[in-house]
Amino acid sequence: MATFRKRGPGQWEVQIRRRGYPAQSKTFDSKTEAEAWAQMIESEMARGVWLSRSEAESTTLHELLEWYEKEIVPSKKGQAQERSVLAVWRATDLAKRFVATIRSSDIASIRDEWMRSFQAATVLRRLSVLSHVFNVARREWGMESISNPVELVRKPAANNARSRRVAQPEASNRPQAITGELDRVIAATESKVLPAIIRLAVETAMRRSELVGLRWEHVDLKRRVAHLPATKNGTSRDVPLSTIAVSELAALQSKLSKDGPKTLARGRIFSIREDAVTRAFERAVARARQIYEVERREAGTAPDRGFLVDLRFHDLRHEAASRMASVYQLHELAKVTGHKDPRMLMRYYHPRAEELARKLA
Repeated sequence: MATFRKRGPGQWEVQIRRRGYPAQSKTFDSKTEAEAWAQMIESEMARGVWLSRSEAESTTLHELLEWYEKEIVPSKKGQAQERSVLAVWRATDLAKRFVATIRSSDIASIRDEWMRSFQAATVLRRLSVLSHVFNVARREWGMESISNPVELVRKPAANNARSRRVAQPEASNRPQAITGELDRVIAATESKVLPAIIRLAVETAMRRSELVGLRWEHVDLKRRVAHLPATKNGTSRDVPLSTIAVSELAALQSKLSKDGPKTLARGRIFSIREDAVTRAFERAVARARQIYEVERREAGTAPDRGFLVDLRFHDLRHEAASRMASVYQLHELAKVTGHKDPRMLMRYYHPRAEELARKLA
């Protein structure tokens, strides 16, 4: 039974008491709004479909995002990226709104604004994180009454598949063709560990996080295998090591042997963070490009516009997968790279047309 009480000028409080349900109360600016709300709640209770809205109506999106960051993010692998996305959402005006008042049109408006400044993949990532926040709130935090507004929003089509291959050394006497892109990047870097990381990346197809987290106790140079106990997709895998990869790791061991054999038993091989690898690689590419341009000017020729341009560290995984595709069958290659879905693996396999042409009779 609903009861109405006037509370000051222009405010009406409605209370609903029904057997088997907790008492409900809410204040409105007019009696008409109060009566409409009471009718809706009583109808839901009568039909047995009522769900409490109190939690969603008293929690702002900002509070929900902070709760999610504290309770859920620590169990995820990409914590830094996740926190960065949550910070973006907290900075929006939408974060000040109560969760129960947020509609799909609000999300769509932000999507359209972001699409004018960011790549579709970035917008998709942000929408995906917010969608998971709402789903967790519905399933675990007592907000069953809310819907997920992100699910109804049209998602932008992301065309972020890259086919960038690393330029190889050419058979030529021209100075600019003496070395390939990776040779020049390695020569230009000021990092002591980046050269080894680059070589291992193109020889193993490991992810950046897997290379940085690689430990000596998980590497068996005799068996030529590196064990990865925890990967991005949540499963472990063994990565075969090529002759070059074994030589690279053996050289690192040799350097450490000066400090005694105990240093080789356990611990990370590379004492560097993931983001530091990316920054060091970007600096090395930029420096290598500058050196390359100087060489071309001195030689009196124009530099290649695509050489040492738009080269990312993750492209090394693409390069490695494309090279290995000529050695392994698809199911074997998936075991090496750690892809569960062959369709995702195909995004990393980019054979050169001339390589495919040579296979024709």
